[in-house]
Amino acid sequence: MLTVTQLAKACNISRTTVLYYERVGLLKPTSRSENGYRWYGKEEVQRLQTILSYRSFGLPVKEIAPLIEPHDDIKSEQTLRNQFNALEQEIQTLRQQQKAIVMLLEQPVLLEQNMMTKERWVEIMRMAGLNEQDMTNWHIQFEKMAPEAHQEFLESLNIDSEEIERIRQKSR
Repeated sequence: MLTVTQLAKACNISRTTVLYYERVGLLKPTSRSENGYRWYGKEEVQRLQTILSYRSFGLPVKEIAPLIEPHDDIKSEQTLRNQFNALEQEIQTLRQQQKAIVMLLEQPVLLEQNMMTKERWVEIMRMAGLNEQDMTNWHIQFEKMAPEAHQEFLESLNIDSEEIERIRQKSR
């Protein structure tokens, strides 16, 4: 039998996460001692590992319960298919972003000589298959990962400071 802390360490997660899964009804202790300690057995460890597997697939916590205790195999299958399709779409978006970067890398002189304009960049992104939402997501990720580099990149496109601020605000 394991305590909350021992279970969390065994699964390489925080104690708070274990307690959260209990609070939302995904995990219950095998028993509680008189002093209120929660005790978890092998079944609970396996259940937690299953929960963590589904979380690693990107599934929201609220969609995991039906998968753990399937009452409706069709709904469980549909949940997994939906997640698969969402991941596939995300992969496609990332591939489009890679293509846009490759296209720019094939013409690095454009950035070095400040010959790249906002219009040219948007054209490259569209040619790579990105739509408006994809481009917005691209800016959001850029802002999140490297805000200073995002600022420098926008400046390199000769965009005025007010528009740069609007783009960055929208990306936060």
